[in-house]
Amino acid sequence: MTAPFPRTLRPSPLPVGLGALRRGRGRALLPWLAPVWCLACGGEDPIEHGNTDAACRAAPPAPSAFTPMSGPGGPTQSFSEAPASTPCAFLDGGEHDTDHHNTGFMLDGYLVMPLVPEWGDGVISVFDFSDACAPKALHHERALAIRETHATGVSTHAGRHMVVAHLQGLSFWDMSEVTRPARVADLVLPGVFYPDAYARVVMSLFWQAPYVYVAGSDNGLYVVDATDPANPTLVTQYRFEVPLRAGGIFAVGNLLVVTAAEGSRVALLDISDPAAPQPIPGGTFEVTDEAGVPRDVYHSHVNGDKLLFARKGGGGGLIIYDIKDPSRPTYLGGNSPPHSNGGYVYLKDDRAFVGDSSFASVFDIKDPARVTLEHTFYLQSVDPPKESPGDLDTLLPIGNVVIASSDENNRSQEHPSGDVADRASQVFAMDAAPDTLGPIVTMVNPPDGAQGVARTSRVGITLSEFVELGSVFAGSFHVVKQGCQGPLQGHYSGQEGILSFWPKEPLEANTTYEVVVPAGGIIDVNGNPTRAAFRASFTTGE
Repeated sequence: MTAPFPRTLRPSPLPVGLGALRRGRGRALLPWLAPVWCLACGGEDPIEHGNTDAACRAAPPAPSAFTPMSGPGGPTQSFSEAPASTPCAFLDGGEHDTDHHNTGFMLDGYLVMPLVPEWGDGVISVFDFSDACAPKALHHERALAIRETHATGVSTHAGRHMVVAHLQGLSFWDMSEVTRPARVADLVLPGVFYPDAYARVVMSLFWQAPYVYVAGSDNGLYVVDATDPANPTLVTQYRFEVPLRAGGIFAVGNLLVVTAAEGSRVALLDISDPAAPQPIPGGTFEVTDEAGVPRDVYHSHVNGDKLLFARKGGGGGLIIYDIKDPSRPTYLGGNSPPHSNGGYVYLKDDRAFVGDSSFASVFDIKDPARVTLEHTFYLQSVDPPKESPGDLDTLLPIGNVVIASSDENNRSQEHPSGDVADRASQVFAMDAAPDTLGPIVTMVNPPDGAQGVARTSRVGITLSEFVELGSVFAGSFHVVKQGCQGPLQGHYSGQEGILSFWPKEPLEANTTYEVVVPAGGIIDVNGNPTRAAFRASFTTGE
């Protein structure tokens, strides 16, 4: 049996490649931020830096020159009825599946789903999902101490690993062979305790490799150094000045977004010094509806300079904010279907997918000021049929289908094994034709044209849909010094359509850098490559 809590906390070294670091005064990430403390470099990392003459002259690899995916990829079939009113398949995690399901993701051509209740003891299931209506279960790995999974971070900086929530902190897994997940380390975080299901747990996380940013509910924010995923260490714990039950967390470049779980408060933080988050003036706010009434949310999503919320209670549905200027977040629009109660929200192209408890909603968000309800999905219970079975909190878009998942099995006298027994995740057709549209870049941070950017900056982009991390490398997403061809070396990581690049060496002072995403490189889960080239630039400070 795997020992559930093998690690003890100790002070953390800073990430590989940042060398002997010391604090120095520098200007912040964005022109609208006041100066903050940032990190400067002593340069101990022997790895060749992208700014050397040789590296400057070297052309980047071809954007499609990544290793092909091992698995078959996303669904490729067509449907006569779409969106479908009934599921075409069910996803089950085998004998240790308790029918408490949440989210999943595609990795190396396979569907990976941590199927775990909030109290732990579940499975990590891997499927061949190329025929979504006839999915093939390839492996079910027992996972004793991970808990209900609201977010999964994946990094390729030290092999291929994922990190998920643990009953007492974080759990790191080796995903070198996706069909055989292997636990490598657990990290106990101070103050995290289950069965305190909401106040003192890890609600979600974001891996901007090598750092993991952890939303710790009433414990605030943890920053973890996972340079070595087998030996993660706590860097710091940050507590919010204004109470915030940290639920959702997203890092895009030097911007960190933390949203409340079952609350209305949001904090936008500057992480240009990655170990010392700082609140952005004007960036702490309450989510409101169109009438300015504060509204609780359950979870959220960041994409395209927008913050999407799954509205909870009092009418669920969707609320959208503009965060292009994080010092002035602005309400854009929303939609609240009757009897809805929001869970999680994801984005694919011009649609938002929201689990609303009794059903799930698909919203057209092409015009965020006029959000329209496009379709509603309902789970199908075991016989006899039951209206609104389970707790449909998650609607995950993959290709031209969606996976609707319930995180409650709702046992009753009528259904002693639960009204979604062996069918807590159900596959529905969303579009008739297979997905042939490649992703596009929808956001970059540091923003295009930013001045005085910290030398310790990371670069983040969001794309119009989830992508295959294996296609993300120096040829398909790179940062170059202006006037050079050769890309900087660094770490890549990603989750939920957000990609991160952390340079192995601090950037040069007073220097302009270009962010380049060529067409024909990064692929979505169906193998469709980026359909348009993207370029942006920023300039560092002292």
